[in-house]
Amino acid sequence: MKIYLETLGCRLNYSEMETLGRQLVEAGHAVVESAEQADVCVLNTCAVTGEAARKSRQWARKLARSNPAARLAVTGCYATLAPEAVAGLPNVELVVSNQRKELLAELLQPWSAELDGEQWRRLAPDAPLHRPERTRAFVKVQDGCNNQCTFCIVTVARGPERSRPIDEIVAEMCRLTAEGFQEAVLTGVHLGGYGSEEPARWPAAPAAGKLSPLYALVAALLEQTDLPRLRLSSLEPWDIEPAFFDLWGQSQGRLCPHLHLPLQAGCDRTLKRMARRTRTASFRALVEAARTRISGLTLSTDIIAGFPGETAADFEESLRFVAEMDFAHIHVFPYSARAGTAAASFGGHLPVEERRGRVAALEAVAQQSGQAVRRGFLGQVRPVLWESLEQPANGAAAVWSGLTDNYLRVHASAPAGLSLENRITPTRLATLDGQVVWGEVTSNE
Repeated sequence: MKIYLETLGCRLNYSEMETLGRQLVEAGHAVVESAEQADVCVLNTCAVTGEAARKSRQWARKLARSNPAARLAVTGCYATLAPEAVAGLPNVELVVSNQRKELLAELLQPWSAELDGEQWRRLAPDAPLHRPERTRAFVKVQDGCNNQCTFCIVTVARGPERSRPIDEIVAEMCRLTAEGFQEAVLTGVHLGGYGSEEPARWPAAPAAGKLSPLYALVAALLEQTDLPRLRLSSLEPWDIEPAFFDLWGQSQGRLCPHLHLPLQAGCDRTLKRMARRTRTASFRALVEAARTRISGLTLSTDIIAGFPGETAADFEESLRFVAEMDFAHIHVFPYSARAGTAAASFGGHLPVEERRGRVAALEAVAQQSGQAVRRGFLGQVRPVLWESLEQPANGAAAVWSGLTDNYLRVHASAPAGLSLENRITPTRLATLDGQVVWGEVTSNE
């Protein structure tokens, strides 16, 4: 079969589709680059907000319009929460919940028999996944969440926490290295909860005492694999013990100096109503410790604007705290009531226009702090992993786009005909254009 994969939402969703793509290629199928080329389209949906659910429906309809002859399989969080609504969308013939997502490749098998005239043929288990991008891979190490944040529907959609064995993740990382990837991002619904379901099952890091299973995983990946860069996705602030920061000093520059710490609000009263297991004082102390221990660190976060019961004074307090933290990136979301969450039943829901105004105020802070952080790195030389040609070569130079180790977007000119794709080069950060840094490649070797 010719299969097109489309993903919305979080990095975990992208990791799951990469895994599915690998399974399909191993089975002898072709993963194609557009819906128009496909016999089957697979859509991995998101439902973290009402807008995300709307976009999931929109994308399903778009795929059906793009190729009316293709069958459509829909999975992910929205498919899990609203299976009947998804089943009623055009061309949808298979709805797969998150609980069965890992079986998706096998669930497509009957379609293969019909379309190809034969059952799936198994190829070598390490057959590479052919696709144009080979820079960053997203590796799912954990799924589910046991936290009870009052605004979050993902805990309902994803179920309880469960983790992959360390040796299995190490083996996947070795395959990715062999395939030519330069960076892997460890992902999970609750990454910091890695191994929490069976603490005794996970080995402690050597001479590390009772450090977390996540520490043991990262230490094993640094010791047993050769991938040039390893990055962590979102980590809840309460999951990180001070000794966790030792890993950066042991990594010889391979563990990327960037942390995404979802704060959600900068006011303790709001954090309490959200049932977040952190407060501003502990978050501030964590940030100070991280910046002291990790050279070149940048921080990013998530903030919800207009949570039920958030007064004007609460919001102003939150705004001041967010500005104080000097985040390089802030993902700002207006509060979205999700049926099945505690916050949906709270009093004090704010008008849409008020939420939008608070989003705008937070985005202004994000713009200011993001530029300030980037200005602070100008003049430094940092390793950049080049991902793509931002604009086609036109004359003497082409513009390439990539990411520093500490997650700053960089553009740089290179002579026409010189490809930087999937290469890590020392790059001097020279000037700032909005949230993009323009750099000068200092070595082409």
